[in-house]
Amino acid sequence: MIPLIVDLETEWRGGQSQALLLLKGLYERGHAAELLTVRGSPLGRRAKRAGIYVHEVSPAILRLAAALKIRSLLRDGRFDLLHANEAHALTAAWLAGAHRQLPLLSSRRIGFPLQRNWISRARFRALDCFVANSRDVARSLVESGFPADRIAIVNEGVEIPERVSTLQRNAARKHWGVAQGEFLFGCASAFVPEKGQRHVVEALRIVREKFPNTRVLLAGEGSCLDDVRHLTARLDLQQAVLLPGFVTDMPEFYAALDAFVFPSEFEGLGTALQAAMAYGLPVISTTRGALGEVVEDGRTAIVAEPDASSFATAMTDLVGDAALQKRLGEAGRIEVIERFSADRMVANTLAVYDELAGTAAAAPRQT
Repeated sequence: MIPLIVDLETEWRGGQSQALLLLKGLYERGHAAELLTVRGSPLGRRAKRAGIYVHEVSPAILRLAAALKIRSLLRDGRFDLLHANEAHALTAAWLAGAHRQLPLLSSRRIGFPLQRNWISRARFRALDCFVANSRDVARSLVESGFPADRIAIVNEGVEIPERVSTLQRNAARKHWGVAQGEFLFGCASAFVPEKGQRHVVEALRIVREKFPNTRVLLAGEGSCLDDVRHLTARLDLQQAVLLPGFVTDMPEFYAALDAFVFPSEFEGLGTALQAAMAYGLPVISTTRGALGEVVEDGRTAIVAEPDASSFATAMTDLVGDAALQKRLGEAGRIEVIERFSADRMVANTLAVYDELAGTAAAAPRQT
């Protein structure tokens, strides 16, 4: 199996993390997957370091340049299918006429309705399969009119880390300047309105009235980062809230934490949440979007509404209950191992590939 995976995003977010995990997993299983991405993109740089064969296009006239590159790459017929990892990639594949030559599938990670303009409709008609990352996203596709029999559900996955050692934890907390006896909550997410980091900052002010040694580490960057900085200053929480921006060493980030908070108002599946659970961290999360498919209140997480009051209550309850912290952490780790591992994601994606490639061999390409 030789898939061509196309991703034209210039930032590093959950979708790009999944693409890299998929590429690495395919290589480990003996499949010579190749990646087409934007020159200088974080995904391209990381894929090269992992030994993945990478094709690049200029960010200028991006989708047209990618379409021309796709058309060139498909000429020798070595690829079994094309997997568009995001919307720009799908547009480029459609412009290249890839759907007339081999199976075309596209990942879908958001529950927004599909666009209905003529270009979008044409792109979607060209698809052999939408790969939805959750039941919630699959449902939104059906509600938008996409045929249910052309949707596959493949949950996103994360690598399962070893248990964090005391030495690793102490080094990580020293790196972030967290003192012994301080309780550190953390969240890793893009700073955009729907991610809700402001709710955690506002909640922290309430939590610290009872537990003054509580702090929060919020990793990520985006359009709302300055707003959160201003909120932190207004609430006089500059020493209690750490805002480092984009963090590259995520194992060190998770190793420093006592618990993870995920105040998202809208979410596809939440790989940062899954990763925190894989590390055995107790988590507090909303169930917005598809998050209810990941966490179960009282068993694998504390479920809260995306507002300061609800998160303050949940955070206060967790800080004050060591037994609850341990129970939720252990249950969450088991849940991710059994349902949301990267290995499982790769295996399920390969099953979709095999089915599409087999079907395409017996059927004419659609126009």
